[in-house]
Amino acid sequence: MKTAILSFDVEEFDMPFEYGGKPSMEEQIDTSGTGLKSLTTILDNYEATATFYCTGVYAKAQSESIKDLSRRHEIASHNYYHSSHKTEDLLASKQVLENITQKEVKGFRMPRMAPVSDADLLAAGYAYNASYNPTYLPGRYDYRHIPRTVFQQNDLIHVPASVSPKWRLPLFWIAFHNYPLSYFFYLCKKVAEADGYLHLYFHPWEFTDYINLLNGAKYPFYLHRNNGKRMRERFNQLMAFLQREGFTFRTTSWLIEQPYLFPERTLKNA
Repeated sequence: MKTAILSFDVEEFDMPFEYGGKPSMEEQIDTSGTGLKSLTTILDNYEATATFYCTGVYAKAQSESIKDLSRRHEIASHNYYHSSHKTEDLLASKQVLENITQKEVKGFRMPRMAPVSDADLLAAGYAYNASYNPTYLPGRYDYRHIPRTVFQQNDLIHVPASVSPKWRLPLFWIAFHNYPLSYFFYLCKKVAEADGYLHLYFHPWEFTDYINLLNGAKYPFYLHRNNGKRMRERFNQLMAFLQREGFTFRTTSWLIEQPYLFPERTLKNA
């Protein structure tokens, strides 16, 4: 059986600041909120579950939305703030999300896939970290030394984003916007054949016309492509493809609980 782990980083939309824009906090929250409604409608159409990594700032601003989301999907942490980090933010964001959802928050993803300490995450009570995209992204990170698939390190489980088996071609959100869909689908099939599961991640704001709405920001060409309506259409096609290929939609927490991933740990605990 093939498994698709779809995940979304739900945050105050601060990316315009990197490119000369100056959106208000209200605009940042509203942009992500608008996209969240669009993408969850598509997920509902396919009866798909997913994992949503939420910042504490966004969750506090949209607590009812996050509580409603938690009834069907997994809620995990995306730090307290999207643009800054202190060690104490790890626990603070977890507590905010658990207070809103009344459910345990097991997972964490650092904004922009930045490094984060295993020890700090364990001390804050997290079971897994999804902060690795095990490829080379110029100007951001080089994680080509990181295992491609789920692994355990320092008692913390890591769930890297999917990359192709041979050349570690990324399948993250920028790739989805810029690869031809047929090639993206081909890579999805290759990953599933090699790993037994597929782990993709996106953002709600990709489903909006944010480039036209937030004046002042000048985005590079690869961020201009296939946003808003085109993203909604492409994502619908992705969901239809995954359904045709026989993928089952699961959460990240479901994935890390599968015994075949950690047979030595299962034997130890038996």
